[in-house]
Amino acid sequence: MKKHLMAPALAAGVLAVHLVASAAQPVIEVYKSAFCGCCKEWIKHLEANGFKVKAKDVENPSDYREKMGMPDDLGSCHTGVVQGYALEGHVPAQEIKRLLAEKPKAKGLAVPGMPVGSPGMEGTRKDAFDVLLVDKDGRHSVYKHYN
Repeated sequence: MKKHLMAPALAAGVLAVHLVASAAQPVIEVYKSAFCGCCKEWIKHLEANGFKVKAKDVENPSDYREKMGMPDDLGSCHTGVVQGYALEGHVPAQEIKRLLAEKPKAKGLAVPGMPVGSPGMEGTRKDAFDVLLVDKDGRHSVYKHYN
């Protein structure tokens, strides 16, 4: 009889942990052009990976990149902001989760340009690309390489 009582309790505990973990994902604010389709696809990628997104159509998304202190040479078509970090371009959700878990002293992450194969830029081919960690001085290093 004890086995029967423990199984539902264990299942309820696992469900509670899952619900708390999924509810814990922070909101990502995305500043983008109203006319950009790949930005919308990146947002779908974020939402599919558990993030809540508040998208804001703005006239000049690069203003937000500048406001967050991201170097222009790392620019892309949209800028995201999450827990004080900037997300420039098509950054994979997996790397955003890693950033938020590790909490490095940095401005944020960038995927410069619009590489084919990055989230929101899926196509028939898949180019290699780097996710860059941008430090407080604007210097950057490879955070993760994708083939």
